[in-house]
Amino acid sequence: MSGPATPLVVGIGNVLLRDEGVGVAVVRELERRAAEGRLDLPPGTRLVDGGTLGLDLLPLLSSASMLVLVDAVDLGRPPGTVCVIRDAAIEGTLAGHVSPHQVGVADLVAAARLIGVFPATASLVGIQPALIEIGLELSDEVEAAVGEAMERVCAELHRGPDAAAAAA
Repeated sequence: MSGPATPLVVGIGNVLLRDEGVGVAVVRELERRAAEGRLDLPPGTRLVDGGTLGLDLLPLLSSASMLVLVDAVDLGRPPGTVCVIRDAAIEGTLAGHVSPHQVGVADLVAAARLIGVFPATASLVGIQPALIEIGLELSDEVEAAVGEAMERVCAELHRGPDAAAAAA
């Protein structure tokens, strides 16, 4: 591992397919608020626009003390529903993927576990999409959920690896 371990937030998705890009939209908004000093993140937190990179994100995980993925996930719930899935349950959730990029995310999680770089503390903040079609705008329901998704990301970061270990 190179350098100190830090919390890592990765927004996943294709911004050309409307709600499918919500993970990227959440991370971009987190970056904007952090730059304005309006966000309380743990020291050293890295915010990454992971787009559709899949396995190319693997090197980032090796220096992460904890991981929060943010993505559009078919939860079978009303559009805009935000749900937090933790640790081992993440892989099962990604099995029912919304789009082709989630195969890459499932592969990323599996590969990271296989080579021993998947952080012990990990969360997936999933947002139920309404529209997966060509376009740049989020649907109204998913746009309205961005704020809640950001709150959930921050809550997961503050839960942190130390809090998770204490709860075990």
